[in-house]
Amino acid sequence: MAWPAAFSWMLVIPFLVLAWILRVRTVVGPDGITARATFSTTRIGWDALAGIRFPKRGWARATLTDGSEVPLPVVTFGRLPELAAASGGRITDPYAAADAARAAAASAEDDAAAAESDDATK
Repeated sequence: MAWPAAFSWMLVIPFLVLAWILRVRTVVGPDGITARATFSTTRIGWDALAGIRFPKRGWARATLTDGSEVPLPVVTFGRLPELAAASGGRITDPYAAADAARAAAASAEDDAAAAESDDATK
């Protein structure tokens, strides 16, 4: 076999990568979460979802009420705000809670500064 013919199978690799990119995803909708892996699709209803775990490496995992886990392709901790927004509030966004706490603290500081300036003018 000639050298180019021996490596011609490598021409298939870009097509396999493209198929993987187009296939693998996590879709969040009003009925629940759909996790599409390379060769399987798992649908999780909201009533079957107990929580979401974020391991140190890899994608998030949906913890089900029966104790099993399902990987959620392409979902990482950084995409949690998008996941929370798409879930319609069923999944909480810790970033939003932190932002609300900061806003409340800033508002309290502004109120205290305003009260202090009112006392100084009297």
